Amino acid sequence: MATLFDTSSLAAFRADALAAGFDEVVEREWAPGTVLDTHTHPFDVEAVVVRGEMWLSHGGQALHLLPGQRFSLAREVPHAERYGPEGAAYWVARRNAPG
Repeated sequence: MATLFDTSSLAAFRADALAAGFDEVVEREWAPGTVLDTHTHPFDVEAVVVRGEMWLSHGGQALHLLPGQRFSLAREVPHAERYGPEGAAYWVARRNAPG
């Protein structure tokens, strides 16, 4: 079973992420049934689902993620996202490439 993380404090998540070297932390909200086809990001990601459910597909695997579950992606990794019938929200820390 996946380890669940505390989703009660965005401020604590932000403090931990910034201390770990991430540049920014944002909260993302997705409408029910949203599908994002394969894409990449120019930053590393560490995130925790706080509401709803999502499926993250990359490297030939699809992860079904529920509240309290974390995921991470390195920058430029191709992936796709699909959100459940209730939509979803997650907190995401981003580490941008050095400028």
